[in-house]
Amino acid sequence: MADPASVPRPRWDVLVAIGAGGALGSLTRYGLSVALPHSRGQFALSTFAINVSGCLLIGVLMALLTATAAPRRLLRPFLGVGILGGYTTFSTYATETLDLVTTGHPFTGLAYALGTVAAALIAVYAGHAITRAVVK
Repeated sequence: MADPASVPRPRWDVLVAIGAGGALGSLTRYGLSVALPHSRGQFALSTFAINVSGCLLIGVLMALLTATAAPRRLLRPFLGVGILGGYTTFSTYATETLDLVTTGHPFTGLAYALGTVAAALIAVYAGHAITRAVVK
């Protein structure tokens, strides 16, 4: 049994920062999904746009945080884990991909699955590279 003194104590300020950011990110994602609705069997443009824009912002954030000598301690948990973690959604992406495949749209499902991954990776790279070039 672990010594109670050696067990790390929760850092409540970090947990609050993550929770507050997650609430904001999730509300933003919900708003965009309402603004850009889709029916079953259709390409989920809102989730695609959310995940790709979130990845772009993750690239920007990581470039900014690594360019700063001493970033604020709660900035990454609030913005990265909280807001962008709540904003982007792998579970919805996976569910919508499965829905496309099981409702008779296997090629759209495959395009959605592969297109999201490719666009997200390009977005992270672009966000990071452009921000690094601008911040120099």
